[in-house]
Amino acid sequence: MRRSNRRGRTGRMEANILHADLDAFYASVEQLLDPALRGKPIAVGGGVVLAASYEARAFGVRGGMPGRRARELCPGLIFVGGHFKDYQRLGDAAIQVLGDFTPVVERISIDEAFADVAGCTHLFGPPAEIATTIRRRVRAELGLPISVGVARTKHLAKIASQVAKPDGLVVVDPRHELEFLHDLPVELMWGVGPVTRERLAGIGVRTIGELARTNGGSLERLLGPAAGEKLNALAWNRDPRKLETQRRARSAGAQSALGRKPAEAKIFVPTLLHLADRVATRLRAKSRPGRTVTVRVRFADLRSVTRSITLDQPISATAMLAEIAEAMVRKVLVDHPHEKTISLLAIAVSHLEKQPALQLELPLGLDDDRRRPGTRKGAARWTADRAIDKIRDRFGWEAVGYASVALGQSRSVPDAFRELAEKEL
Repeated sequence: MRRSNRRGRTGRMEANILHADLDAFYASVEQLLDPALRGKPIAVGGGVVLAASYEARAFGVRGGMPGRRARELCPGLIFVGGHFKDYQRLGDAAIQVLGDFTPVVERISIDEAFADVAGCTHLFGPPAEIATTIRRRVRAELGLPISVGVARTKHLAKIASQVAKPDGLVVVDPRHELEFLHDLPVELMWGVGPVTRERLAGIGVRTIGELARTNGGSLERLLGPAAGEKLNALAWNRDPRKLETQRRARSAGAQSALGRKPAEAKIFVPTLLHLADRVATRLRAKSRPGRTVTVRVRFADLRSVTRSITLDQPISATAMLAEIAEAMVRKVLVDHPHEKTISLLAIAVSHLEKQPALQLELPLGLDDDRRRPGTRKGAARWTADRAIDKIRDRFGWEAVGYASVALGQSRSVPDAFRELAEKEL
């Protein structure tokens, strides 16, 4: 890790943090590869919109939206299948442009990254000049638009890049940070999704300035102590986080947007097994099992319910993870009997351990022996998973898998797209 800011001659902190974000990345790549698509409303995907161009967004088309709904909003919408290898290649190349200016780069997704340029201004000029050069190079060398925000903190730099979109540059003067920040809508903040935005709107909070001036106790009652305190600090631009150039993921997760499907076992059981398969495979590949399993269920009205459980021993077996997740989802549905439709399911595993010591257990014949990694049944499941991993490593992901997934689920989101979004452990 590196300290993200330095003091100038006046003693105040300088705006040295850049947040670079490729604009409508997947759709922009498709328009780059096929010039006939430029200026037209396009969407990557089919059954579900994976990404939309700005021309499509003008009609209200958004990522995660069912394809049928997208076509209703934009009758002239053009769907394309997606060129996943090109996404990875061009995303890597864009991040490398940042690396040509500074080694302090924190990549947070395939198409965005932070960069600390405090140590290279004597070589390349002020941060704003560096950002301008980065944007020019990405456009000239890769043919892609990229927006950059420059600020004193990570949170403010990310907001600045959003304000700069599409294809722009915003530099926030440290002397006028709150003037810039407080007039903006709360949904630009990290951690404010549709549900939180609606909750805040319910108490009359729509701008970041209104959030900053809201009583802390009110926020904590509305959002919980941790979220309320964090958002209040960010609303005042109090963000002490430093760039992490070799950040190790603290969790592994996967999610599946279902559109609007019945809250029935024939829907959620194979979906959870597929998600568990993706997550557990990554855990085993890095030898990093985890203790805490979290599931998220989103209903038709976009309201989400999250449940977590912390286990005695870390797990990385697919079937164990799927069964634990299934039990939690069933409990969620029992607790919400009036919810009949699911729009999204997600699984995450956290509290990852590096090379844990496996505690073997006596064969006591307990009901949950199959979910305990130290039992004979638990060890057999892990061994079977490792055999599957070896086959997939040699012949590809589709060579072998769980029958209930293959027979029970039609995946509208390609696995190649999911892999692009998964963090490296």
